[in-house]
Amino acid sequence: MRKLILLLVVVVLGVAGAYLAAGFMPAPSVVITKPGTFAGASIPFEFQPAAPGDVFAYTAYFEQNGVRTLVRSGTANAVVSTTLSAAMNPGLKVQAGPAKLIVTASRTVWKIRTLETTSSADVTIRLEKPRVSVVSTKHYINLGGSEMIVYRATPSDVASGVQVGDLEYPGFPTTGDLHIAFFALRYDQDVNTPMRLFARDVSGETATSDFDHLTFTKPFKKSTIPLDDKFIDRVVPAILAGTNEITPSGSTIEKFVAINSQLRKLNAEKIRSMAAQTAPTMLWTEPFYPFTNTKAEAAFADFRTYTYQGKEVDRQVHLGFDLASFANAVVHAANRGKVLYAAELGIYGNCVIIDHGMGVQSLYGHLSSFAVKPGDMVEKGQEIGKTGMTGLAAGDHLHFTMLVNGQMVNPIEWWDPHWIADRVTRKLKEG
Repeated sequence: MRKLILLLVVVVLGVAGAYLAAGFMPAPSVVITKPGTFAGASIPFEFQPAAPGDVFAYTAYFEQNGVRTLVRSGTANAVVSTTLSAAMNPGLKVQAGPAKLIVTASRTVWKIRTLETTSSADVTIRLEKPRVSVVSTKHYINLGGSEMIVYRATPSDVASGVQVGDLEYPGFPTTGDLHIAFFALRYDQDVNTPMRLFARDVSGETATSDFDHLTFTKPFKKSTIPLDDKFIDRVVPAILAGTNEITPSGSTIEKFVAINSQLRKLNAEKIRSMAAQTAPTMLWTEPFYPFTNTKAEAAFADFRTYTYQGKEVDRQVHLGFDLASFANAVVHAANRGKVLYAAELGIYGNCVIIDHGMGVQSLYGHLSSFAVKPGDMVEKGQEIGKTGMTGLAAGDHLHFTMLVNGQMVNPIEWWDPHWIADRVTRKLKEG
């Protein structure tokens, strides 16, 4: 009898010890990866084991207004992905407002103890669908040119604007639900590129709307630029001394080609990034300064072939106007705005970029000196620097271009008072 009691004690102690030891084993845990901060009536729900390959049983719940609804259960060892909705989950009631997604993960250790952890994620449910509709009329856009549209977008916090092909141009709110968006048809896009308004809420749901528009093709110049040693020996060392973005090797002409292609591309990316700093309102009211006291030595979208010693070495597109008058001529701000950039910028040499609001900006390259600094507010016609031959400039001149959300566009339109009156002023009155 005493042996039996002793054996029973040993068994009980063994089981108790195993139970306690099981408690020190790691409990399974999950990471909820979707839906994120916001969701709509249809909620993507995704979670996965915190430790790769971990096998666990789970129960998943949707909780809102104190009501917890079981939405899925089972076992898994990898990503679990589903979509929650009233149609797919009978009894589930989704309302606008805060909610919670909960996953309880469990595993039985040695068939004597169940270890369990609970993970949760907060989400805000948005049920008001985004809407967008056009207000302005007669939208005409040239290849390489710009346009403006007035439209309505709701609810108030949607991201909206114009989509041209795979490019998006953000809109900016004005009064009530009215918005304004400047957009462009890039020089290298097809004239039949689709254009439409869009409004996208924080959950990713998107509404689109077509608008009336006509596009017009425009012939662009093609030119050949012969390079000589005098020019490349002057510009290459100076540009490379002012940048660490590229470190080309090889001959001087090979370094020039790297500057003209690789650095040009990097410079364009930096210029596009300036669009994120644009003011949400129009900072200007008058047509842009036309630079009538200059001679245009090169125009917008000039398709250039570069040759050296009679052989083609590169091809690039010149996206601006080269304007010359005399050495160290005063450069005027094209319109009222805020200086975003005033420093060396690769192929553009000493460069100024001015923001005019709502994604519209102007660029001034090859300057010899600056009269402004970043953060300065400037008025139309104010001196911002003097012309020079910094960067890839063969002679003293100003390289000028306009930008719409970081895309370079033909400045001629912005210099034209009639274009401003029809494309901008008229539509503001319509709105």
